[in-house]
Amino acid sequence: MIQVDEQPQQLNVLIMAAGLGTRMKSNRAKVLHQLGGLPLISYVTHAAESLHPQSIVVVVGHQADEVEKVVREDIGDLAAFALQAQQRGTGDAVEAARPLLENSDSVLVLLSGDVPLIKVETLTKLLEHHRTTKSDCSILTVRLEIPTGYGRVLRGPDNSFVRIVEDKDASEEERQVREINSGIYCFDTRKLFKALRSVKPVNKQGEYYLTDVPRILLAAGGVVTCFLHTDAREVSGINTRAELAEFENLMRRNTIRRLMVDAGVTFIDPSHSYVSAESQIGRDCVIYPGVSIEGKSVLGEGCVIRSGTRITNSRLGDNVTVNDHSIVVDSEVGSNCAVGPFAHLRMNATLEDKATVGNFVEVKKSRIGRGTKAMHLTYLGDATIGENTNIGAGTVTCNYDGVRKNETIIEDNVKIGSDTMLVAPVRVGARSVTGAGSVVTKDVPPDSLVAGVPAVIKKSTKKN
Repeated sequence: MIQVDEQPQQLNVLIMAAGLGTRMKSNRAKVLHQLGGLPLISYVTHAAESLHPQSIVVVVGHQADEVEKVVREDIGDLAAFALQAQQRGTGDAVEAARPLLENSDSVLVLLSGDVPLIKVETLTKLLEHHRTTKSDCSILTVRLEIPTGYGRVLRGPDNSFVRIVEDKDASEEERQVREINSGIYCFDTRKLFKALRSVKPVNKQGEYYLTDVPRILLAAGGVVTCFLHTDAREVSGINTRAELAEFENLMRRNTIRRLMVDAGVTFIDPSHSYVSAESQIGRDCVIYPGVSIEGKSVLGEGCVIRSGTRITNSRLGDNVTVNDHSIVVDSEVGSNCAVGPFAHLRMNATLEDKATVGNFVEVKKSRIGRGTKAMHLTYLGDATIGENTNIGAGTVTCNYDGVRKNETIIEDNVKIGSDTMLVAPVRVGARSVTGAGSVVTKDVPPDSLVAGVPAVIKKSTKKN
């Protein structure tokens, strides 16, 4: 007889994210607070997605619409949502997902939305343990030196699981137990929801405890096991702003160390630099103190980022220098460019290779051509500027007419004199020149010198 390997049950994930997070002292749902530039729940949904489940059900409550929006952005159609209208305990949170999961012949991995450091490798090991031991419930546990506030895992003389007792309901003897429940489980889905019907709010909190379910399963003849994990930090939840700051500092240190060791990035003072976990920085970049690199920013090789600079969701090419106290947001900078000091690039500003924007230059929703320079005290908004053009100090593209934003086009090899006002919509033709202090209200033909208020053509600049 040919033996056929038994196929593992399908997998679902349930993430609890309905809590008010009262200890955060915030109007914002706890799982929406940011760590390393991402909402807390995003780390959990990404780990869950890596398990390749059939579905990820998220229990929402406080600020449900905002939480759903974040989750959909993270994992799209893989997500489903259950509403916990009132926060009456963890058992009640799982109960909210009954219509979506009760009849599923699956293994259910249960996670909390405020545990951002959980690794897919750890969840995979928990799943393997659950399947190997043929458990109906597997509880991920850790040991803490100071377990105050956590549910204790009580074991029998043979070291087998007996029950979980919450800290507020524990006796003095039970509070001496150091093994605690992490709040991460694997369940046989159908058996979970069957046992959940027997959970009653008979505790000091008057809540429906999910932690009663393992005891109920055990009493019904089920198999309940513990998977003891060694890294308590990885499975810790964030409950206060102080803990959020501790995790932020830990993640920042880990990110910067990884970039120094693995990517060949120099940080002049690592303790005074910030880099989000999603950012990428190339080899031989030098990051000065006081720099903040946020979001999904990407820096090429050989860049120099000087003090006080903030780069957010932007892309820099190779050998870019960003001088002190510059801001680059949602923009793209080509290779061999220079930015700042005190420059501001925003709203999809683009600098092509070898372009330079200098002191107190703001570029908004504009493209600066290859080799073009705008060195001083200039505003370039809704503009397209060609190659090898020079923008004089004090130039302004007057893009707003009181109703709408209008475009300025400056072609190749143009010289814009200092204090030129370009009243959009307007085009300056190739190889033209504007005199200092000009107010350009009409299109300038190629090879022309214009000057005055309003600017008029003075002569041709075309070479014979």
